[in-house]
Amino acid sequence: MSEREQPDRLYGLLAVFTDPDALLCATRQMRAAGYRELEGHTPFPVEGLDDALGFEESRLPFIALAGGILGGSGGLLMQWYLNAYDYPINVGGRPLDAWPAFAVPAFETSVLGAVLAVVGAMLWLNGLPRLHHPLFDAPSYRRVSLDRFCLSVRREDPCFDREATARLLEGLGASVVEEVPA
Repeated sequence: MSEREQPDRLYGLLAVFTDPDALLCATRQMRAAGYRELEGHTPFPVEGLDDALGFEESRLPFIALAGGILGGSGGLLMQWYLNAYDYPINVGGRPLDAWPAFAVPAFETSVLGAVLAVVGAMLWLNGLPRLHHPLFDAPSYRRVSLDRFCLSVRREDPCFDREATARLLEGLGASVVEEVPA
């Protein structure tokens, strides 16, 4: 029976490092060894960790653009419908569908649409709201917000082998390597 088919529930391994340079070096070496399901946990931003983890470009700019276009066109359509069709009031012979008058509210609805799309996408892409994560139960993880730097390797990684991965992490300078139950 392979490692992924075993009945025990394992989220992965958590390696604890005492300084950010050791974490960054270990992350680069793990990526070079073929590991892809890695996540870095630090008390402050570490320069270069996102590149070492292999983060891709964000899709949020495109989502913001789509939300802005939908919000702006929805605002224009709403104003046209209300002024020209649903409740037309002819004031001084002016046209009912005066598009320049609709520009400022349409801009505001495009900004609102972009903001709502980005906030919704951010929550969805980050898997939020998530009230519990398996790493929260790991004893070493409690100090990550204070002074420790952790690298987690998920079990779903194609290169993951419980013993070999733990030995590799210890060889890369991890002060503690512990198993995280799912």
